Amino acid sequence: MTRLRGRPAAMADRLTVEQRRHNMSRVRSRGTAPELTVRRLLHSLGFRFRLHRGDLPGTPDIVLPRHRSAIFVHGCFWHGHRCPLFRVPATRTEFWISKITANCSRDAAARESLLSLGWRPLSVWECAIRGKGRLAERDLAMAITDFLEGDQAVGDITGKMSHAKTASEE
Repeated sequence: MTRLRGRPAAMADRLTVEQRRHNMSRVRSRGTAPELTVRRLLHSLGFRFRLHRGDLPGTPDIVLPRHRSAIFVHGCFWHGHRCPLFRVPATRTEFWISKITANCSRDAAARESLLSLGWRPLSVWECAIRGKGRLAERDLAMAITDFLEGDQAVGDITGKMSHAKTASEE
């Protein structure tokens, strides 16, 4: 049985509210393992980039000014990607659905704003980098290179087992 502010609670979480809050406060938005993987890969391919440009909509994780491209490395949970890495929590379901839907709306607005400014947004999803459906490094490198050197206005790189819909599209 868990405790909620010192009282027993009937929820599946083994941590107290304070412990959960502390854990969630430690979740980073910059310098995550998937982001570092993409940065290392880009650097090894000879691409030069800037990080977290706050002057662009959505503060992209990686910006390649020479290619007028902005790369977002999205965590499948936080951005509502329908893939094996995404699962709505069993506790506080309404809160999480609301939060993830707001994140998806913000992502769409940032993408549209970047397009209107002449930038080409690319989303690299966490499931393309880790998990059972992850892409081989050479396939990920090829997908990123194809986007950067191609003429696509918008791009998404997902894992092999992901579905096309995000949480906001349902």
